[in-house]
Formats: sequence, structure tokens, C-alpha cells
Amino acid sequence: MPHHLNNKIVTIFGGTGFVGRAIIAKLASAGALIRVVTRTPQSAYFLKPYGQVGQIVAIPCDFQNAESVRHAIGNSYAVINCLGILFEKGNHTFQKVHVDYPNMIADAARAASVQKLIHISALACERSQSQYAISKKQGEEALHKQFPRAMIIRPSVIFGADDNFFNMFAKLSMISPALPLIGGGHTLFQPVYVGDVAQSIINALNFGRDGAIYEIGGAETISFKGIMKKLNFHTGRDRFLVPIPIWIATIQAMIFSLLPTPLLTRDQIISLKTDNIVSSGAFTLCDLDITPKAMDEILPTYLGHYKSGGRFANQKRV
Repeated sequence: MPHHLNNKIVTIFGGTGFVGRAIIAKLASAGALIRVVTRTPQSAYFLKPYGQVGQIVAIPCDFQNAESVRHAIGNSYAVINCLGILFEKGNHTFQKVHVDYPNMIADAARAASVQKLIHISALACERSQSQYAISKKQGEEALHKQFPRAMIIRPSVIFGADDNFFNMFAKLSMISPALPLIGGGHTLFQPVYVGDVAQSIINALNFGRDGAIYEIGGAETISFKGIMKKLNFHTGRDRFLVPIPIWIATIQAMIFSLLPTPLLTRDQIISLKTDNIVSSGAFTLCDLDITPKAMDEILPTYLGHYKSGGRFANQKRV
């Protein structure tokens, strides 16, 4: 599919994160001129090699200041918002990051006559009762009120070499003889490859439907227990899968919440009560001309490092 982003200014919020980096790599290949909006420009300098000299520029921005956001967005053809947090800490609240910031970005994009605005939300945010999901849905509504043509991408759990999901449980498997199945591990997911999510952004910029909500799920619908079985297989570590009742997991989450980076929060336990899969009749990757990559195609490329003896431990030497 030919692209139309060559030499067009695309401004991205949250570009230094796991998903943002993948999007920037795709944008650079498409020839876009990329602005990475960040509080500290130095934190985005590592992204410069993704493109040609001068193609990727870090833009300082005070997210508390509407004028600063407007300045960052000025003269942009498109704006992409990847800002998001998994748990609240200090001033980084769900309300501020998931609702207030998207509202401010959409207002600035409208004032700057931006052609395309894409916002990354979360799958099942309209069904889950977690504060994370509720704030994501409120952020969508605030964004669409300010910028009705904005396209929203709702991905399921995202996997890839630097993910915070498979890698976290793989590290846990190295020190624990068992892996937890919260609520029995029955919650359904459609894990999606980060490269497919990034490509969905590019395709949405090229030919996506204005105002549409795309639910981005992978090739396989699988339970949390099934995911842990895949983890065992690809790490070569046959860990016990132990069902943990919700009430026990909630107590554990209260303890984990005392850590600087909680392994589990009470809000995440609430989210596990709702299946994280694509809704019937929703716009999907198929509508963006993308065939999702299977987990078994990608997981071995990075989970193999967790095998005892390393990724190639099972291969005979020639």
C-alpha cells in the first residue's frame, strides 16, 4: 500500500515508550518528519538513529501548559498520542494522563488544523470496571468531543521484544517454581504484536476512516492460562500454574502496591474480570489491511533468552 507521509510533519506524544518506538521506526521508513514530544529532550535522543539526519527531533513540552502543547503541535500534518500509564503514582494519575492530556492534545490539534489525529486507547475499555479502563474510555470521549475526526486504536495486550507482559512473567519464572493464575486464569485475551500495532497507525494515517474506533487483536484468542503455558514452552521452564482466588490476589496486590513499580495492582485484578478481546462487528486489523502475526512466530525471538543456557541451548553444535 503506497504511503503519503513523505516529508510530512508527524508529532508523537509518548514516543519513547515501547509502542511509541515501534511507531517511530515505521514513520521514519515512511519518510515522515517526526517530532517526539517529551518533558526532557535528552530522553529521546536515542531515537535519532531510527531515521535520517534531522528526520527525528525531540521537542520539549510542559504537559501542564496548554500553550506548550500547542507549540509542540504547530504546523503538524498528523498527531499521534501514545501517552499512558498502567498504575497511578504521585502526580501521574489516570485522570491526568488518560483524560486531561488527550483533551489538551485534541484541543491543540483542532486549533492547529491538524489533518489526522490518532489516539491509542485500550481494548475492552467500554466494558471493564477498572479505573484504568474507565479513564481510557473517558479519554476517548474527551478526544472525540474536541476532534470528532480522530481515529482511536484499542489494542489488546501488546507483545514484542521489550514488552512489559511476557518479559515480566518470564523473569518471574526464573526465580519462582510457580506462575499465578489469578481467578483461575480464565480471562480471554487477543495478544497483538507491537509491529502490527505500529503498522496499524501508519495504515490509519494513510487510509483509515475518520472518527473510527479500531479494535486491535492478534491472530489468537487465548486464556490467561493458555498464555502462561506458551510462556513455559518458549522459555523452556516448566513452572507450575497455580490458580489464585481473586480475594487472595487482591491482598497480594495491596502489598505489591508499596513497591516503586508494583508487580500487580488491585485495579489490574479488576481488569482481569473482563475478557480483553475484539467485539463483534468492530473495525479491526483486517480493515487496515494487516494480517496479525502469530505469537508462536514472535515469542521465540526473545523469550528464548530466558532458557537455561540461553536461546540456542537446545541446538547441537556442528
